[in-house]
Amino acid sequence: METLERIQHNRQVTIFILMVYLSQANPAPIRYSVLEETESGSFIAHLTKDLGLGIGELNARSARVVCDDDRQRLLLDRQTGDLLLREKLDREDICGSDEPCVLHFQVFLETPVQFFEGELLIQDINDHSPVFPNREMLLKIPENSQPGTVFPLKLAQDLDVGSNGLQKYTINANSHFHVLTRNHSDGKKHPDLVQDKVLDREEQSEFSLTLTALDGGSPPRSGTSMVRILIMDVNDNAPEFVHTPYEVQVLENSPLNSLILTVLARDVDAGNFGTISYSLFQASEEIKQTFSINEVTGEIRLTKKLDFEQIKSYHVEIEATDGGGLSGKGTVVIEVVDVNDNAPELTISSLISSIPENAPETVVSIFRIRDRDSGDNGKMICSIPDNLPFILRPTFKNFYTLVTDSPLDRESQAEYNITITVTDTGTPRLKTEHNITVLVSDVNDNAPAFTQTSYTLWVRENNSPALHIGSVSATDTDAGANAQVTYSLLPPSDPPVPLASLVSINPDNGHLFALTSLDYEALRAFEFRVGATDRGSPALSSQALVRVLVADANDNAPFVLYPLQNASAPCTELVPRAAEPGYLVTKVVAVDGDAGQNAWLSYQLLKATEPGLFGVWAHNGEVRTARLLSERDAPKQRLVVLVKDNGEPPLSASVTLHVLLVDGFSQPYLPPPEAEAAAAAPADPLTVYLVVALASVSSLFLFSVLVFVAVRLCRRGGAGSAGRCPVPEGHFPGHLVDVSGTGTLSQSHQYEVCLTGDHRTGEFKLLKPIFPNLLVQDTEREIKESPNCRNSFVFS
Repeated sequence: METLERIQHNRQVTIFILMVYLSQANPAPIRYSVLEETESGSFIAHLTKDLGLGIGELNARSARVVCDDDRQRLLLDRQTGDLLLREKLDREDICGSDEPCVLHFQVFLETPVQFFEGELLIQDINDHSPVFPNREMLLKIPENSQPGTVFPLKLAQDLDVGSNGLQKYTINANSHFHVLTRNHSDGKKHPDLVQDKVLDREEQSEFSLTLTALDGGSPPRSGTSMVRILIMDVNDNAPEFVHTPYEVQVLENSPLNSLILTVLARDVDAGNFGTISYSLFQASEEIKQTFSINEVTGEIRLTKKLDFEQIKSYHVEIEATDGGGLSGKGTVVIEVVDVNDNAPELTISSLISSIPENAPETVVSIFRIRDRDSGDNGKMICSIPDNLPFILRPTFKNFYTLVTDSPLDRESQAEYNITITVTDTGTPRLKTEHNITVLVSDVNDNAPAFTQTSYTLWVRENNSPALHIGSVSATDTDAGANAQVTYSLLPPSDPPVPLASLVSINPDNGHLFALTSLDYEALRAFEFRVGATDRGSPALSSQALVRVLVADANDNAPFVLYPLQNASAPCTELVPRAAEPGYLVTKVVAVDGDAGQNAWLSYQLLKATEPGLFGVWAHNGEVRTARLLSERDAPKQRLVVLVKDNGEPPLSASVTLHVLLVDGFSQPYLPPPEAEAAAAAPADPLTVYLVVALASVSSLFLFSVLVFVAVRLCRRGGAGSAGRCPVPEGHFPGHLVDVSGTGTLSQSHQYEVCLTGDHRTGEFKLLKPIFPNLLVQDTEREIKESPNCRNSFVFS
């Protein structure tokens, strides 16, 4: 046994050296050999060295071994580079009677793709003995048979091949027969019984001989069968077949019990010696299961389905025997015709289920196709749909690689269902489809995008801190962490107010919050930018503009500019008793710090000493006489005017007016109660001087007033009979005028009011028209800058 193993080892070394020599001239398959029935896990060869690769390269390049018969009989240890047996190999199971028995395999490396073809020669061992189909054979020989006549015997079957197969036949020693071993055209060895001397049935009618079949193994194996020879009476004509050999072609899909052909033999003898029966001669079990012959008619019929891929032809021996025991032999050659009954097969060897987008050309799958049919029925066409960014490339024999044709975009399509179609060229055409699903993994190649380029948010002033005032939103078409958006504030370069003190943003959802209570009068609008950044690597971002507008709330009550309410002495208005109805007494001037309708002001007379004597214009605050004055009217009139805005709820302020009715401007006016109380106190010298100066000025002023009144009375004399001018009261929102925070002023009349004199002795009023379009801001400036007036206001 050790000698045999040494011989095998030397043979492997010789084959390997020959392969290395031949590979330098022309690439050839790597070849190895192994004895059948070798234990699994046994070493065959060291592929790393044989393939000319570096240490560890098989593992790094994901090497794999694939056998042609789809059974993984070999095992590759990628760490050591050793090729091992995965299981025991039975040569007879793999190759049957074919010699040599070669197992074809491929070694392919995935990255980069490279193929090597290999052949493993499975050497036969003598593990089967010759076996005869029957334990006993019956041979009928006529007694007139001549010496030298040859009688074929049934051969034995030996599953081994070569020198281990059947080599010769022997028969036990006798004086009448010996056996010859004959080589048949099919490569099998047949035994022939040869007659050595004349037979005499009367002397000996039967012989029993032992036929022994020997193989060439060491030690040889053998099998025996008993040959029983009956000496028959004379029948000197044996049957003969009309045609031999018969040749016929049968489609592999022929139905069972279909007629293959009919054989015919003739015998010139008469009577029972001329009656012929047909039978299969020395048929194997496969032939017996596949065909049957009618012993009377000679019809050969199909009893088992044919398969071209397993057996392509049958050699059937037939025998025709007459009634006298003589027989003739014939041969029927049945060729199996292939039909396209096998669809192509597709085997996936390597598959990548996920590919990053924007990646360059990538190998998705490596697969092999095969069709068990032959000719055009076995030719194949492999294809995929045209509308996919993938292509098929033939690589080695029937191996194909599926690769990307261009970089993929996950946002356009995140998944591809690829149908690989393999079609043969037979009739009818058969095809096989295999579906592969390829997922496109995300790469951070899209920045977040805001739903709007700019946002406008409104917030009412006096809001509560941490109030949610609105949201911004951005979407990212990427996936996973690449699509998770974080929001942040981007402060302006030169902000009027620090942005961090005004608003904050939720980084997760983009909600904006006002951090402090806003005041419309202090800050009416502000803007800033918001950034949206994804969590990819590297991170991508975008910006949007946010403008926050502060809405006004009615949080400022009207403020009365005239008459002044904080003076030490009230302002007294003088009205002559001869004043006509509609006489302008004074005008209440007020402003409101709010805006819009919150700053629309209306005036109404709340209280009066003489109801119905005076009226207040609702839209401009002018106080006018409502009727003619009479002697019964009290000389001192006290009016309370209410100033109210148009907000919700409305806010208001009130002002008290003191009106003194006089017969003429030369009449000293009565001091108000406060002045009377002050007069009771002793006057200081400064006051006396002021009173004297005031009296001088008053005399001069009174003269001027009398002239003015006379002129006015003359001008109004004709108009007095035209009727009375009613003074409307109440709230007239339709006539309100918004002056943007400066109050409600008439646009048709403007006056300048100058208050002079000592606050203890009295006040005077001077009304004169001034230029239009003066603003209330100018009024305040004039009040402060006037050198001749203690209090001066411009109102309309």
